[in-house]
Amino acid sequence: MTVLITGAAGFIGFHLAKRLLAEGRRVVGVDSLNDYYDPKLKEDRLALIRDQAGFTFYRADIADAEALTRIFRREGIRTVIHLAAQAGVRYSLINPSAYISSNLVGFANMLECCRHYEVRHLIYASSSSVYGANAAVPFSVRHNVDHPVSLYAATKKSNELMAHTYSHLFGLPTTGLRFFTVYGPWGRPDMAYFSFTEKMLRGEPIPIFNHGSMKRDFTYIDDIVEGIVRLIERVPEPNPDWDRYAPDPAASSAPYRVYNIGNSRPVGLLQFVRVLERLLGLEAKLELLPMQPGDVEATYADIRDLQEATGFQPHTPIETGLARFVEWYKSYYAVDAPAYLDRRSG
Repeated sequence: MTVLITGAAGFIGFHLAKRLLAEGRRVVGVDSLNDYYDPKLKEDRLALIRDQAGFTFYRADIADAEALTRIFRREGIRTVIHLAAQAGVRYSLINPSAYISSNLVGFANMLECCRHYEVRHLIYASSSSVYGANAAVPFSVRHNVDHPVSLYAATKKSNELMAHTYSHLFGLPTTGLRFFTVYGPWGRPDMAYFSFTEKMLRGEPIPIFNHGSMKRDFTYIDDIVEGIVRLIERVPEPNPDWDRYAPDPAASSAPYRVYNIGNSRPVGLLQFVRVLERLLGLEAKLELLPMQPGDVEATYADIRDLQEATGFQPHTPIETGLARFVEWYKSYYAVDAPAYLDRRSG
């Protein structure tokens, strides 16, 4: 069975491709290798899997409908794991068009290809950001998500609506995954744990928003990949008990499901910084700032539906996951090498 992974050079896509290739699956990867963050990091991830048996890579933009159609026509794809998207809450404040192109136009192109080329299961990335102004925690897939506080969140909520429409109209089985603050080796430089590590090593202050009163449900990458893999063969079916007069937002009379996928153990931002300090042997310089537009105070995943469906259970505590990230970071950027130390002092 051929699995298409979009965003295959991205953080989650790269780790997922490695896992599926190790299991002997055939993987088709698609990525535009854009410059939202350092393309070299994407290219270095890709270099670790590009020559593996069973892997085929296409450099393509999902907003290019013709390019995407050619890939589907050529490759005989049966399962799609759609991770490509314009990420980032704050970036959506300054470059909204990137989110419209990738997250809306690109997702529509993906739905059309899945529809016309008889894909048996589309798994796609949603986000914990869809919970928006909702303050009731832990976040449940049965909560209302009609009040996004960023354009990024609005596009992810739109993806869920678009997916349901295709599930209802065309019988396309779709599964949406609301990711909660994924971290680990080979992660994204725009994420807090990555930028905090970089700034601490340089002796620079780190920005702490909402004066430190923030909590995030940090979820280690290996746990995320395990959850995705468990869902590949769990193709959604219509729920015969779905009630139109009391509709469950997480299910449907169509082959459609939405799950939270997180650690379900929120960590305070200042506690998180203290762990980094111990691992780096450095004291952080904190720049306490007010809440930023588009941010939320806390994220906390209720993962019971995913546990019941797949037996998913995250196992990685923040101390273990951050230690693995710091070890990778120091190796990848040669932190102890003279050249790095010269850059830091300069």
